Amino acid sequence: MAVQLAVAYSSIIKGVGVVAAGPYYCSQNNVLIATTKCSCTIQPASLCQVSQTSTDLPTLVAFTKTSSANHLIDDAANIARQRLVTLSGADDTTVPRPVVTQLQAYYSALGVPAQSASTIELSDAGHTMPTINYGVACSKTESPFIGKCNVDGAKAILGWIYGPAPLAPPATTTAQKGRYLRFDQNRYLPTDRPSSFTWTTGMDSSGWLYVPRACDAGAPCRLHIALHGCEQGQDYLPIDSPPGGGLLFGTTFVRHAGYTQWADSNQIVVLFPQALSIPGLNPNGCWDWWGYTGSHFADHQGVQMRAIRNMIDRLTSGASH
Repeated sequence: MAVQLAVAYSSIIKGVGVVAAGPYYCSQNNVLIATTKCSCTIQPASLCQVSQTSTDLPTLVAFTKTSSANHLIDDAANIARQRLVTLSGADDTTVPRPVVTQLQAYYSALGVPAQSASTIELSDAGHTMPTINYGVACSKTESPFIGKCNVDGAKAILGWIYGPAPLAPPATTTAQKGRYLRFDQNRYLPTDRPSSFTWTTGMDSSGWLYVPRACDAGAPCRLHIALHGCEQGQDYLPIDSPPGGGLLFGTTFVRHAGYTQWADSNQIVVLFPQALSIPGLNPNGCWDWWGYTGSHFADHQGVQMRAIRNMIDRLTSGASH
C-alpha cells in the first residue's frame, strides 16, 4: 500500500519506505498472482512461484506509464524525484527477497537514481517490522510481526526520506512528547463511492494520528503515513493474545513500530490509517493491493486510496481539528 500511495500520488509524496513488498500493481488485479508471484502467501506454500522475474516488471512499468497518461495516477515523471528505502529479511518466506529486489528495479526503471535509493537487507530477519528491542525474535514470522532485530526500521525509513541531514535524537522527557488522537475514518470515505462499497471498503471506522507537541502548538510540520501490515490493524483478532493483552491487536503497531519517538523531535505528524478484516475477501485485514475493493484499487479511483488522500488533504489544509 505504501508503494501504491507513493506512485499514485507522486506529485505530493517525497519518498517511501517499504518493508518487504513488491512493485506497484504487482498483483495485476489477480489474487493468484498476488499470492504466488508477488508473495508466498498461498497455501500450500509449495505452490509459490516467486523468482527473480516473477513480478513481470516490463508489464508493471508499462502499466504505470499508461495509467499516468490516462490520468488515473499522477504524472509518473514525479517518481524519479522520490527517495526510496527498502527493508527485507533473508529469512522472510512470506515476501522473499527477490520480490523486494524487483521493487528496487521497478523504481530504477522509472528514473529513480541510485543515490536516491537505499537497500537494507537483514541477514537474520523474517517477515517483520524491525525494531531495536520490541516484539518477537527477529528471525520469526509471527504476530505481532514486529521483531527485536537491533535495527531501528522506523529511524531508517524516516531518516532516508527526510535526509540527508540526520534526524534529531528522540525526546528525552515526557513533557516533550506529543499525543495520540483517534479519529473517525468514515468521514474521509469518498461520498460518491458505489453502494457496493458499504461494507467492502476494508477501512476501519477509526484511525490514529500522532501529533508532536511542537506541531500541536502551530509549528510547521511534515506528514508521514505509516501503514500497518496484514494482521496488524487495531481490530484484527489474532490467534494468540497480543503483547499488550486483550483480544484485538489494538494499538500495538501504532505505539511500537517505532515512528512516534522520532516524530516528536523532528516535527513529523504521523498518520496511522486502519484497515479492517472482511470475511471471505480480506480475512487478515490487509490493505488492498490485489483488488478486493474493485479493479481501481491502485489508482485515484480506489476507495482506500481516495480515503487516505482525503485524510492527507485535511491534515495539510491547516485545519486545527
